[in-house]
Amino acid sequence: MIILGIDPGTATTGFGVIESAKTLKCLDFGCIKTSPSLKKGQRLQVLQSGLKKILKKYKPDAVAVEDIFFFKNLKTAIAVAEARGVILLTIASEKVSTQGYTPLQIKQTVTSYGRAQKSQVQKMVKIILNMKDLPQPDDAADALACAICRAYDRTAGHIER
Repeated sequence: MIILGIDPGTATTGFGVIESAKTLKCLDFGCIKTSPSLKKGQRLQVLQSGLKKILKKYKPDAVAVEDIFFFKNLKTAIAVAEARGVILLTIASEKVSTQGYTPLQIKQTVTSYGRAQKSQVQKMVKIILNMKDLPQPDDAADALACAICRAYDRTAGHIER
């Protein structure tokens, strides 16, 4: 099963693609970046276009998207929510199963501690996926962690294509 994990954002959206078979294997990871000089709608179009390319290339069986669980800045939370909306719409248009996970759930699954630091998440992702180096940047590591969370989620059900 191919799983795409996504850490939503307007400026930077992390993505991670893993294969879940007998073991978990990292296929790809990175970020979709948008220029701050673009208008909001244009940034969302860049995000949608980048995500469509990833979906077309990997044809995932499932997508895991980090939920917005809490926020410190309302303006930032709204922008992330808009990006997340575009992400969910793009995935739905491709008819791929989607599951959302809170940052707490993701950290708990990957590190066994819901309040783990970013560096702890990166180290555990590296170990779980048997990677040579720490996944960078943080957004991509978080997306891989989200995909791992979906791979380990027994409640998400069987994926059919």
